[in-house]
Amino acid sequence: MSLPYELRIGLRYTRAGRRARRRNGFISFISAISMTGIALGVAALIIVLSVMNGFQKEVRDKMLSVLSHIEVASMNGALTDWRQVAEMARANPEVLAAAPFVNAQAMFARENMVRGALVRGIEPEFEPAVSDIAKRLPAGKLTDLVDGGFGVVLGYELARSLGVMVGEKVTLIAPQGNVTPAGVVPRLRQFTVVGLFESGHFEYDSSLALIHVGDAQRLFRVEGPTGVRLKVRDMQRAPQVAADLAAVLPQGLLVRDWSRENRTWFAAVQTEKRMMFIILTLIVAVAAFNLVSTLVMTVTEKQSDIAILRTLGASPVSVMFVFIVQGALIGVIGTLAGVGLGLLVANNLDIIVPAIEAVVGVQFLPKDIYFISSLPSDPRASDIVPITIISLVLALVATLYPSWRASRTRPAEALRYD
Repeated sequence: MSLPYELRIGLRYTRAGRRARRRNGFISFISAISMTGIALGVAALIIVLSVMNGFQKEVRDKMLSVLSHIEVASMNGALTDWRQVAEMARANPEVLAAAPFVNAQAMFARENMVRGALVRGIEPEFEPAVSDIAKRLPAGKLTDLVDGGFGVVLGYELARSLGVMVGEKVTLIAPQGNVTPAGVVPRLRQFTVVGLFESGHFEYDSSLALIHVGDAQRLFRVEGPTGVRLKVRDMQRAPQVAADLAAVLPQGLLVRDWSRENRTWFAAVQTEKRMMFIILTLIVAVAAFNLVSTLVMTVTEKQSDIAILRTLGASPVSVMFVFIVQGALIGVIGTLAGVGLGLLVANNLDIIVPAIEAVVGVQFLPKDIYFISSLPSDPRASDIVPITIISLVLALVATLYPSWRASRTRPAEALRYD
């Protein structure tokens, strides 16, 4: 089946022959620039959003190596029947594991160094099932936390700020004091550092300490764990699972998922991502609307051809369609080239960035300053598909005015001096 003549002429104008290229070299150059601009704009948008996705995923994974997917905490102190609560939670098919915990604020002191910290009492037997903290211990292991042994696993940055190593002693100062005839005396207890963990997230590495849940109950004078940590099958569904659990668990329990605990940070990242999407889309829009000048120049140069087509019986709509085909083809080629380039770079950033660093002799992300030492990348179809559609729509819109202007050409005036 032969193609419509409008489509064939539009394709011919786009891939002009050697003679036409010699005659209209400037117009071909402008077309190539428009196509390149669209491709670079689309590629930049894909690369930047992929890096932002990768950064968010990297930080989220480091957070979840310490945090749990869902926490069920008592609002009235201790959760004495934590095993029953854990069984009720595991009745949900999305919940994979549960572990008890005790959370409390305290201070650690060593010689003249004092640091505040979040002390979490854990059960070493159950904790590896709900977090990856056991995989992030460069020194010691969770099983070194023994009930009654008063051992502590410190975050690497917290241990460094206190100047302690594995095997040394630190003093834990509990906020609840002992009432004596001399007044309220702070409750002190010496702990032995039995391990260090390094999650890669400075906030947790500098402010979190792990002790055995039994030691935490005695130290902070609670009758049982203050809550239960849960791991779910799909962490992206944690908010929905938390809502389902809140509806079936007993009253007086606070159910929170990981996204609520870090809502401010994730909201800031999402806002930044939306703004970057808008800003970089403007680059694509500028490149797409370069097609307007390209097609206007083409229409001006093709006045005689348009007049001949009209004389042979072509309708204004057919003439308009010829130039829409030409502009749309430039937009499609530029968009597809940009998607290909963007995916190529986004999927090979782990090779490209170190190569650039080696050439210029500069490390873009020093490990001692940033959370990460390499640019992560996570290209997602949910970003790439809208980018592609927006680019194609902008290119199509840019062709409408020049094509309409071509359809308004009057054959008699166009052929008057030919």
